[in-house]
Amino acid sequence: MLPNKNSDGVITTHLPEGERSDDGQHVDENDLTGPFIPWQTQLASDLKPQWHRDSYVGALLFNICAFILPALYSTLSKLWVANIDPNMVATTDSYTYIGVVAEVLNEGLPRASWVIIGDKSRTFRSRLQITHTLILFQSILGLIMSIAFLAGASTFAKGFVPIEIRAASLTYVRIEAFSAFSSALEYAVNTSTRALDKPDVPLIISSTKFGVNIVLDFIFISKFHVRGVSPTVNAQAGIQLACNLVSAFAGLAYFIWRTSFSAKSAIHSESPVTKTTPSLPALVTLARPGSFTFAESAIRNALYLWLVHGIVSMGKDYATAWGIFNTIRWGLVMVPVQALEATTLTFIGHSWGKFRATFNLDGADVQASWYQLWKITRWAFYSVCIALIVEIPLCLLMSFLGARPYAHWLSGSDAVADITAHMWQTIDWCYIFYATSTQLAAILLATRPLWYLAQSLASNLLYVLPWAIVCQVTDLNPGDAWTYHSLVFGGSLVFSFFDILIVDGIWAWRLSKGKMRVGRMHTA
Repeated sequence: MLPNKNSDGVITTHLPEGERSDDGQHVDENDLTGPFIPWQTQLASDLKPQWHRDSYVGALLFNICAFILPALYSTLSKLWVANIDPNMVATTDSYTYIGVVAEVLNEGLPRASWVIIGDKSRTFRSRLQITHTLILFQSILGLIMSIAFLAGASTFAKGFVPIEIRAASLTYVRIEAFSAFSSALEYAVNTSTRALDKPDVPLIISSTKFGVNIVLDFIFISKFHVRGVSPTVNAQAGIQLACNLVSAFAGLAYFIWRTSFSAKSAIHSESPVTKTTPSLPALVTLARPGSFTFAESAIRNALYLWLVHGIVSMGKDYATAWGIFNTIRWGLVMVPVQALEATTLTFIGHSWGKFRATFNLDGADVQASWYQLWKITRWAFYSVCIALIVEIPLCLLMSFLGARPYAHWLSGSDAVADITAHMWQTIDWCYIFYATSTQLAAILLATRPLWYLAQSLASNLLYVLPWAIVCQVTDLNPGDAWTYHSLVFGGSLVFSFFDILIVDGIWAWRLSKGKMRVGRMHTA
């Protein structure tokens, strides 16, 4: 069905009255302009159990496996360090905070992958060229950042390592400085390959990293290490960095082989006129939406690090408890949410690309029917339902039974376990809102990154920033600090949920009324 312009110059498509799919007629469930498909048929098709990488269920299974392995190792690494020296557990969080700074780069251009590389209306060679450009550019930026971390290790330690263990942590920070490079490469490969419907690549990276890490840690730093070896925290850092680099390059090599050299690659079915080598036009194509995601990440992570600096100043026990709390919330508990988000972004990106390709994009506003809106966003609602089914009982289980024993197991300290349990039991319910809002925010990120930036600015500037200022000007101590920090971290999740609901509603209303421009199709 072809689009047409109404008298106001708004591009629209209309489903013929009463046009529906027949049982005996083959229908493309992903066709945005075809005949109406009953929701039961659509649901059965979308959620049909299968292992194919380009299906929702198949991609979700791949993503769960890819996310659970790093989360599991993050937990085990704290356990190794606690066995070596419980006082140094907080040191390992410097690796996390280096990752937070690197995340500003990692969540810049790479998160534009969903709307650009995920657009299947582009040729595969064009999408591949953009992917190669992204990986090269991010790797260069990551290397530059690693060198900067190495040069400023002492300054970084002053801001993010408790004073009691700061001097002993400098070597650890210097070793982990190059994790910025490995994470930049890994994140670029993971994001772009998921957008290309190749979630097996991130799984290869996670499996390689986990397997090699476990073997080397078991040999050199576990309780069962080989004789003649003295386990140290710095040895753990060196092993972790080496495994990160090996796995990132292994995933990159596998990706290049699958897409460029394998006989089954789609690249061989297209004209070689379109190059796949990195190019400046491809970078410019990514930079348009990437500038919005970069700004969003920079503001959000700057506020987070500002708050973390205050947390670290509360002393070793409080800082260690915060690190254990992060291991819980961003570790195994949030794996389903992260896997669902990656899957949602992939398929909304595909649906949005097909929707944009339906129209001749000459700058006119575009009007979508409510049925088309459902076809584009349905993946987010599937993910919301699955997230709630999984996360509600998981959070309850951790709150009533698991938080304190888990924290004590990781830290080896009663004081740290008590603080961590209090942190989790205070705001665990807020992560139900987070699980839901993450999937709903994916609608904006995979379609209109500028709108995603807008909702993030509203949350961070209207809620997080005022409370962050309060935390800085108030004379906090470890006894009352969590009263304020819980209002920042837990309250922001609740605020963001309603913020995203409002922005999603405005997005849908404007698109349904023909008041939104979806942008031109820029070629690389």
